[in-house]
Order: sequence, then C-alpha cells, then structure tokens
Amino acid sequence: MGENNAAIQIDDLVVGFGRHVVIDRLSLTVRRGETMGLVGASGGGKSVLMRAMIGLLPKRGGEIRIDPQIERRAVNRLGVLFQQGALFSSLNARQNVQFPLRENINISDELLDEIANAKLEMVGLTPADGEKFPSELSGGMTKRVALARALALDPAILFLDEPTSGLDPIAAGEFDALITVLQKTLGLTVFMVTHDLSSLASICNRVAALADGKIVALGSLDEVRASDHPWVRSYFHGVRAKMIHSPGQ
Repeated sequence: MGENNAAIQIDDLVVGFGRHVVIDRLSLTVRRGETMGLVGASGGGKSVLMRAMIGLLPKRGGEIRIDPQIERRAVNRLGVLFQQGALFSSLNARQNVQFPLRENINISDELLDEIANAKLEMVGLTPADGEKFPSELSGGMTKRVALARALALDPAILFLDEPTSGLDPIAAGEFDALITVLQKTLGLTVFMVTHDLSSLASICNRVAALADGKIVALGSLDEVRASDHPWVRSYFHGVRAKMIHSPGQ
C-alpha cells in the first residue's frame, strides 16, 4: 500500500452519476488507528466518497485498498453508522444491534442477547433501553443504538456519517467523547464525515477537506486551517468557525 501504516489507501478514485463526476481522481491515505475527519460543502461528495469506500457505490476508476491484515477479517472489517441512524423501525433497539449478527454468524438466541446487551452497555445504554423501539428513542439514544449496531461485529474500521447531526450541543459533545473512548479502547481506525467544527477540534487526529471532487487540504486541524484554498478559508475562518478554537496539537 502507499504507506506502511495505511488502513485504507485510495488512488485516483473516480465516482459519478450519469455525466456528473462527483469524485474526480481523488487520492487519500487513512492511517491505522487514527480518527480522520472529512469536511466539504453540502452536496460536495462527502457521503458519496464514504459510500464508495465501503462498497455501496461503484467506482469508475482508481483503486480503494484495505490493509490486507484488515481485509482478512472476513466478517468484521468495517462498521458503519449512517446519518440519522437508519434503524429498522419494526425492531427494538436490541434487535437492531443483533441484525448484523444474525445475518453473518450462526449463534444461539441467548448469546445474541448477551452480545447485544454488551454492545448497548458499551455505548452507554442499558438492557432496558434495548426493549425500546426507534420511535421511543431520543436523538442521542438513536445514534448510540446505531453505533452499537455498527460495532456488533467488532470492526477494525468505523465509518461515521454526520454522527452529531441533529443533536444538541451537550448530546453532541457526549457522543464525541464516546467515540474517543471507543477508538482508544478498541484500537479502531475511524473515518468521520462531518460538518461539526467542534468534533473536528475535539476528536480528529487529521482533517481532510473535499472540494471540486478532490482532497484540497489534509493534515492537522491547524495545518488545514492554514490552507489558502477559497472553500477551506471560507469554512474555517467564517463567523461560526471563530467560535471554535484549535486544540493546539
């Protein structure tokens, strides 16, 4: 791969719809054990890139390579938390967490319950919360259940699509703290699509900025903030950005 410590290596990736090219010969390395934040304009291709990386969208060109050591983990290499949680409304929280387990491994109902309860506890929920249906969950609880489901198969790489979207500042801060603890405890590589400046400052080791179908800035938050690309300057030096201080790392 491009770097010895690369969890994901992307080279000259092209993704599009019809005549519209969304991702245009993009290259990016996601390092093992890091939390990378991806920012970009609304409709600029952030979620398209993530979906191509996890295999939900076909590519027109280029390569996406997973670290062979991760690739050999046939069932559990990737975990995904989609925007808004994407829980099954007809299943309770515990059953939602169990869904990938039922689809991929053959174990008893008793063990399914045990694993699901452990994953719920891991994200700060209780077995009693597992009985609740999505319509009975707050926004923050919905995100936590979706995160527990993403972790059900013990993935090596965790993808998060706007994980704090729709959460109030307190709930968003608590969710960021949870991601940080889980990343360190489980040794995860985390790739996070976000527009949340606070999340970038508090939990991301590196930040990648997407514009015009390419990565136009990459590095620490301080390094990306120093970019002279017009969109990056507008994003990081606008009115809202002035309220967010660099972590100084």
